[in-house]
Amino acid sequence: MSPATPAPESEGPALELLVHGVGGTTPQDMLDDPRTVRVTGDRTAAVYRRADDLDAEEHPERYATGPVREAYVWSNLTSGDGARALWLLLLPFMVANLAHWMRPPARDRAALVRLYGVLVRLVALTLTVLLTAAACEVALDLTAWQCAGGSCADGYSWLGFLSAGRGGWWSLPGRRLALAALVPTLLVGLLWYLSNRTWSAYEAQRPPTGFDAPATPVPSGAEHPGTPPAEGHTTGSATGSAFAGPSGSPPGGPSGRVDGAPDTAPPVELRAALGRPGFWYGRRLVARLRAAHTAAGFLTVAAAVVTPAVQHDTGLPGAGDLLGRMLQTAVAVLAGIVLWVVCRRGRSERRLDLRLEKALVSWLPGASLALLALTALYASWTRPGWASSGTLPGDAVFGGLTVAQGVLVVALGIVALLLQRPRRDPRTALRGLGGPAVAMLACALGGVMSGGVAQRVADWLDGPATPGMGDSGPRIAPPVLLSWQASVIPVLILLLLVPAVLLGVRTVLAARRLRAAVEADYPTDEHDPVRTGQIAADRARAGLTDSAPLLVGVVSGATLLLGACSVVGAWASGNVPGRAFDGAHPAVASLASATQALGSWMIGFGFLFFVTWGRRAYKDASARRTIGILWDVGTFWPRAAHPFAPPCYAERAVPDLTWRMSSWTRATGGRLVISGHSQGSVLAAAAVWQLRPATRRRVALLTYGSPLERLYGRWFPTYFGPEALRALNRTVHCWSNLYRATDPIGGPVRVPADDGRPVVDAKALLDPVVYGRTRAHPLPEPILGHSEYQADPAFARRRTGLLDRLPPALPRQRGDHDHEPSDQDGPGRPPG
Repeated sequence: MSPATPAPESEGPALELLVHGVGGTTPQDMLDDPRTVRVTGDRTAAVYRRADDLDAEEHPERYATGPVREAYVWSNLTSGDGARALWLLLLPFMVANLAHWMRPPARDRAALVRLYGVLVRLVALTLTVLLTAAACEVALDLTAWQCAGGSCADGYSWLGFLSAGRGGWWSLPGRRLALAALVPTLLVGLLWYLSNRTWSAYEAQRPPTGFDAPATPVPSGAEHPGTPPAEGHTTGSATGSAFAGPSGSPPGGPSGRVDGAPDTAPPVELRAALGRPGFWYGRRLVARLRAAHTAAGFLTVAAAVVTPAVQHDTGLPGAGDLLGRMLQTAVAVLAGIVLWVVCRRGRSERRLDLRLEKALVSWLPGASLALLALTALYASWTRPGWASSGTLPGDAVFGGLTVAQGVLVVALGIVALLLQRPRRDPRTALRGLGGPAVAMLACALGGVMSGGVAQRVADWLDGPATPGMGDSGPRIAPPVLLSWQASVIPVLILLLLVPAVLLGVRTVLAARRLRAAVEADYPTDEHDPVRTGQIAADRARAGLTDSAPLLVGVVSGATLLLGACSVVGAWASGNVPGRAFDGAHPAVASLASATQALGSWMIGFGFLFFVTWGRRAYKDASARRTIGILWDVGTFWPRAAHPFAPPCYAERAVPDLTWRMSSWTRATGGRLVISGHSQGSVLAAAAVWQLRPATRRRVALLTYGSPLERLYGRWFPTYFGPEALRALNRTVHCWSNLYRATDPIGGPVRVPADDGRPVVDAKALLDPVVYGRTRAHPLPEPILGHSEYQADPAFARRRTGLLDRLPPALPRQRGDHDHEPSDQDGPGRPPG
């Protein structure tokens, strides 16, 4: 770090805007003061100050030696309500949505970029159909068709009115199916409601327009050279490259001046992907996808209801067969429209797109629901002699979905490799295959959850029998494919043990090698083998984060291979694994039966695990906080592939931070340091990218414990890759990054010094600060890892250095958009 220059003379105070990281905290802890006051925001997310700093703008002389400190608290966006823990059940949707953002960076390959987005959206659509099909399997097939159609219903009083043996009005197979269809229909309706409600509560925050962040459309063809158009957008722009911006005259017109910027402004402004005006406002796409996925769910239920009735009516006299075929054709036509809607348009980021295709958003789900009602009415007709036997055609549905998902993932991998080839970066996770690998994990999670529900319900209804084995009992059986998929779970776990053991051994060996480095970092201390071993072990364990691509690759590859084997086994044998190997060697037959039984319990346990944690989070604050940490990492990105994924908190947090920085610099002309820890550093970087160039040049960025490069740069190279981070360093006035070798999340951002700027990364902070007991530290200092960076003296030195390098405050110039304090602001609220 270069020596601090003398503090510039300024008539106004500097501001340090603190942004916390994963797990959340309180404003009292962030500001180190029990007396804090909310100055702007609401209970969901707000900015706080110490009570003593409320009038800081009117008394700048008090802050000659330090900045005014504000804390942006956003923890309630992810972990403030126990009910949000139930979003764990939407985990497959969230993971599929992440795959969209993991595309390798590319230029001049617009067609491949669009194809990548289309494939991810199709994978996401199959997950919605899979979830709905699983609900249909439980409600229609296992309960209404198999159990109520046989002797199973006699053992459950709540199923008595559906029992075929009692001959009631609801005992006809079609009526049982129509009534049971309410369960998956309500599930789809609930997903639609949650998606619509969470959009209004979390993501309907418009970025600043006409105030500080650019919001006007960029003329078509004016992108940065080599930037392809937006994926799925007919006029181009967005996700093709990491940057887009005007290549003709500089920002602000031919003179190059923007909001008082000096005449030395750069002639070309490169706009990062996360800085595009419409990046954090995807209302149009979310609404389209929500309509398409809702319609797909309703159509899945309609197909499950109408198909058995049509199979019975085929060849019988009367109009039933014709009407059934017409309904099936209508389902197919609407399904084709759903595919067209999903494939047609991706994200539009070049401008703030406030349009909403109301006709499409309303009529497509409405028409699908109406068609579902017609199919239920058609199936409810009296059909003499119709009795339910066997199973509904679930094997074909689940088998087709599994094959489709495998084909889509393989195609996605091919596209990712083609995009990655010309610009291969050794730091990119899985050499650009992170998106396909994560999409495969989403499919695996969806299979575990859907198969777990079906297996557990079948086992419950079966009584003492083993589902599909033909034991004594009602013999309630789920689709054969689900039993095969459950049987490969133990094999998958055994395969995972190999890399897990190797990583464990490597960590132990790394800890031994690091002992010498630890002792070299504390040369003046008397070394203790136990203390040295603790520090070295923490450093070695922190390095396991860099092995995540290996584990993800192994899991995804094994899942793809074992999934293909399960499909082949189910279709070739037509029987569950425990019966498919009858007549084989006794050891083989016993192994097949054991893996089926064990896998059935394990796949059911996987689903129950999510439900248990969801229930626990209602009562246990620590569990709620843990689940919130998972969501902090997984829901940073907008819903671009799956509209039923948990909401994107950044679509609220990034505009909040952008507005706050814009209002401060415009109202005071003062200096600003935005200080982000962990996930807060990612939010801070995204918010800085949304500022106008003139404002960014008055902002300093301080990150600590930051995953910007270690996680986001490796897994999301288009948006946080080396080129993007270098551009961020060039566009802000100054940037400094702190990290520790014991931190499993944060790390260096690896931005080299260029254009005369100092290196962003500081030397790794010592952790612990001191090795043993000293007069200043009479008790052993803890190993902090990812927490309490501000307790290190280096933090204050770095912040002071950033403030010293910022230019003096500009004279205040009140404009039309300046905020005038009013009675509505409440007592003590600062201007801006």
